[in-house]
Amino acid sequence: MKQFFIIIVFIWIVLASHAQTKEVPYTLDDRDRIIRVEAKMEAVETKMEALEAKMEALETKMDVKFETLETKMDVKFETLETKMDVKFETLETKLDVKLDAVNARIDYLFWLIGFIAMLIIFMLGYMIWDRRTALKPALEKASKAEDKSQNIILALRDFARKNADFAEVLRTHGLL
Repeated sequence: MKQFFIIIVFIWIVLASHAQTKEVPYTLDDRDRIIRVEAKMEAVETKMEALEAKMEALETKMDVKFETLETKMDVKFETLETKMDVKFETLETKLDVKLDAVNARIDYLFWLIGFIAMLIIFMLGYMIWDRRTALKPALEKASKAEDKSQNIILALRDFARKNADFAEVLRTHGLL
């Protein structure tokens, strides 16, 4: 493969050197054509230079316009930023006022719930105290009535020992 490649390169070099050894006839028409081409090339070059100058002028104009546009946009953004800062500050103050109002209402609700809880505890204490004070006289009366009923049962039993018919009545009722 390497030898094949070397042979191809050698043949190519030989053919290329042979092509350069041939003389090319040069005529007046060729010379006139070359002069016209050179003239056209110079015209194209002058036009290209003019276009380059126009492009540079356009580029400088665009740079100036972009700079002015950038400064205008900077000014507008700064004014917008200050306006937004002012609006956010006013919004923040309004929110602070509203939060203070909500906190005041929550404090009021805490006081109200505390007062209601205090009333409930007071009512429970009052009920317990009232129950004890109301039951004490009733319990005393009940114990007195029990003592009296015991005394009556004892008296009836004594009387039943002397009277047989009466004893029979007390037995039927389970008192003897």
